[in-house]
Amino acid sequence: MGENPAWTDPSCPVARTLDLVGDRWSLLIVRDAMDGARAFTDFQQRTGIARNILTDRLRRLVERGVLDRQTAESGKRQVYSLTPAGRDLFTVVVALRQWGERHAFSPGEDHSVLVDEAGQPVPRLKPVAASGAAVDVETTSVRKS
Repeated sequence: MGENPAWTDPSCPVARTLDLVGDRWSLLIVRDAMDGARAFTDFQQRTGIARNILTDRLRRLVERGVLDRQTAESGKRQVYSLTPAGRDLFTVVVALRQWGERHAFSPGEDHSVLVDEAGQPVPRLKPVAASGAAVDVETTSVRKS
């Protein structure tokens, strides 16, 4: 991670993650990179983001180790791909998607669906304890170091 931002809450992993990728454009760029977007124009067409904002977010995501930037084989443009840290955001994007499916649409309202290789909807993410038992806000706590 090249840039060292001023952390909102230095000891909280959630706050640090939001400091790095928490604005809506950054997560939409990551979402689209996961769906195959590679070039500046791909991201701009898919998101509708203004060029100056897209330029800034792509730069930040590269500096923060979420995206990698390389010159395309043609030598004429830059292409972006997810780094291992960027790929690690997959579960976060799936969790946001699933929350949105449950809370951001009216019943019966059409929306896109994430499917597996067999074309089946991806099951709801469910955190589990080390024992395999389901956990939630009532059965977990944060241990501060």
